[in-house]
Amino acid sequence: MKPAWDQLGDEYADSTSVVVGDADCTADGKELCDEFEVRGYPTIKYFTGETGPKGEAYNGGRSYDDLKKFVEDTLEIKCLKDNTEGCSDKEKDFMDKWTSKTADEVAAQKSRLEGMSGGSMKPELKKWLHQRLNILKQL
Repeated sequence: MKPAWDQLGDEYADSTSVVVGDADCTADGKELCDEFEVRGYPTIKYFTGETGPKGEAYNGGRSYDDLKKFVEDTLEIKCLKDNTEGCSDKEKDFMDKWTSKTADEVAAQKSRLEGMSGGSMKPELKKWLHQRLNILKQL
C-alpha cells in the first residue's frame, strides 16, 4: 500500500484542497496516532468539515486507483471561486446567485445546509449539498 499512498501524495502535492500525509505510529508519530485514535496499522483516515475533529476511517480499496477515485469523489474541491474551470454549470449558477447575497444571507444558507448534512438522503443529493457548502465557504 505504501507505493500507492506515496503516488497519491505526489499527485496531490500542489493541491489547494487535498493534503496527503502519513505518520509512523510505531515511532515518532505515536502521539499523533493516539490523538486521532488510530489503533491498527495501516489505517487511513480522512478529514472534512463533516467528519469531526478525529476524522473518519477510510475502508475502501488500497490500490492507487481506488484511493484516487475516493479523493476525486469525496475530498477534492474542484469548483473554486477564483477558478471556475472545474465547476459544473449547476455550480456556476449557484455561485453566481450567492455571490450577490449579503454575508448574513450566505452564513444563514451555510448554516442551513450544514444542519442538513447529517441527515439521510440519496448520494447524489448529498454530493450536491457538499458542493454547495464548498462554494459558500469560499464566499
